[in-house]
Amino acid sequence: MLSTTAFNLNVILITFVFIMLLKFFKYQGTGNDFILVNNMDGTYNNVSEDVKRFLCDRKFGIGADGLILLNASQEYDFLMDFSNPDGSKSFCGNGARCAVKFAADIGFLSSYSVTFEAIDGVHSAQLCKNEVKLEMSGVDLPKKVRLAEMDSIPFTDGFFLDTGSPHLVLAVDNLTKLETNNLINIGRKIRYSKKYEADGVNVNLVFTHASNELSIATYERGVENETLSCGTGATACALIHASKEMNTQGSIKIRTKGGLLQVVYESNGENKFTKVHLIGPAKFIYEGTVEI
Repeated sequence: MLSTTAFNLNVILITFVFIMLLKFFKYQGTGNDFILVNNMDGTYNNVSEDVKRFLCDRKFGIGADGLILLNASQEYDFLMDFSNPDGSKSFCGNGARCAVKFAADIGFLSSYSVTFEAIDGVHSAQLCKNEVKLEMSGVDLPKKVRLAEMDSIPFTDGFFLDTGSPHLVLAVDNLTKLETNNLINIGRKIRYSKKYEADGVNVNLVFTHASNELSIATYERGVENETLSCGTGATACALIHASKEMNTQGSIKIRTKGGLLQVVYESNGENKFTKVHLIGPAKFIYEGTVEI
């Protein structure tokens, strides 16, 4: 039979074993906010999906549009391991830009140019003060998608493009249609339709101001809500617009609800965008520790 002293000691030891302090940093890129963790030594390799969901939860955790572990890479500067708030994986353009700024801020980079691994391949980036110019993966031309079979959707078609994360882009004729309630209503109906329920899709509404300027609103799968900005979404909207205009190179301003992004692109003039860069700010917010 355990004495009271022995019992209390066991409780302390058990608590010590199961509680870990996680050091985190918060960053945002045009209102798209992320939890960044330095995991170069592999301390957090076994963080579970439940913990990732907890950390991103805005009521019970820290709150974020995603969690990024900065992992060691054998060939490149680092490996970016991105998780959506529901624990699922994808590439994240704004998150990648924040990861580059984070790596520089903690003194990990030896120059202002960086090459890193992500779920969709290898990326390069350049840091210029608080802005990051990120090279996105080359992509094929967008595909037109029929939506007539979806009930209560005021669109008969849209364009699909995977820029590291899958996006369905829908053109609107009025800025008021980018309003949050309208976006969420349309976004959820499409994301949970029979066509997209299994794998999910991000839904972008886009308004064209000029040949080189767009405004967008984004419903993100994995977040299952509107985000103030989306880097892969901004890229998808820009490239779809470029393909409609039959432009083989150019620069497009993307106005998100969280700020201004820029997409610079080139195509081979036939069936592929070969050089695509996403440019915008990445800013540190705060740092702290949390029990996991």
